[in-house]
Amino acid sequence: MLLSDFDFDLPEELIAIRPVNPRSSARLLVAKENKICDSFVDNLPKFLKSGDRLVLNDTKVLPARLNGVRSRSIESGEKSSAKIEVTLLAAKQKGIWSALIKPLRKVKLGETIHFNKSFEAKLIEKVDGQGLLHFNKDNIEFLNQLEELGTMPLPPYIASKRQSDKRDNLDYQTIFAQKIGSVAAPTASLHFDLGLLEKLKNKGVEISFVTLHVGAGTFLPVKSEDIKKHKMHAEFGEINQKTVDEIRQTKKNGGRVIPVGTTALRLLETAAQSNDTLSEWSGETDIFIYPGYKFIVADGLMTNFHLPKSTLMMLVSALMGKETIESIYNHAITQKYRFFSYGDSSLLFP
Repeated sequence: MLLSDFDFDLPEELIAIRPVNPRSSARLLVAKENKICDSFVDNLPKFLKSGDRLVLNDTKVLPARLNGVRSRSIESGEKSSAKIEVTLLAAKQKGIWSALIKPLRKVKLGETIHFNKSFEAKLIEKVDGQGLLHFNKDNIEFLNQLEELGTMPLPPYIASKRQSDKRDNLDYQTIFAQKIGSVAAPTASLHFDLGLLEKLKNKGVEISFVTLHVGAGTFLPVKSEDIKKHKMHAEFGEINQKTVDEIRQTKKNGGRVIPVGTTALRLLETAAQSNDTLSEWSGETDIFIYPGYKFIVADGLMTNFHLPKSTLMMLVSALMGKETIESIYNHAITQKYRFFSYGDSSLLFP
């Protein structure tokens, strides 16, 4: 199967730059049995049954983008400085993070990037176009500095159009975010607000939580025309026994298990790879789901609309069938649904 099989033309004006307010007022495309219905996220309970279970990702996004200054002495004895943008990617060990550094060529090994008078990081290694930074703060002090100085690491298709601001600190975080570790939001969950959660509870829809820390690799393009040659990025996730037991009980009772977002789906399917049975699990997953994959846990999926030629387009094509997804996306474009992280949502039942 070829990368070009997952391409489509998307009008630029359909890329959402800001989310709607309130969150649950986003539009919802519901697809089931080759039928498409246009609705709103606030009406989600109408399309679910009592005893169904939604699985949400409770990861919390770090305000992982920092602006700093690199300064060095030059031959004349004066100081030479350069503005540097740092986007944290993953914690490697205590105080050490891999990061995208722009421009990386302006920082030499051993040089320090200053973010304020008391917060700085030394470049200790360059690997594959990324930098390894050793920060002078750790744990709570480090997180406090990020909260004060950092901004949300918005996806490239938003960041190319506007800068992140304090509004994004709320907009780009789910209302149930608990466990710090992501540098990108589980965007399907951004549509949930307290009112919607209450409606779901009243309908008898159950909710479980898993954790998958979304990495910046989620935005990396697929470069191989033969998609089977693509190497997925690895992300840390965990599913505890309580969630496993809840999902098993839902299945036993005849309810549907519906992950909210591709992150939750990928984690569920990863944790079920051993003997085709969902089990407690913790570790890094690089599962790559594309057409031909046999789903073990997911009975449906709530997800936003994805980029052309992305691994997420391949995932939804695996779930619904390639022709069906093409029909769904043609409908969404014709009806002017808003796309990507801050866009509208879909509820997919194969």
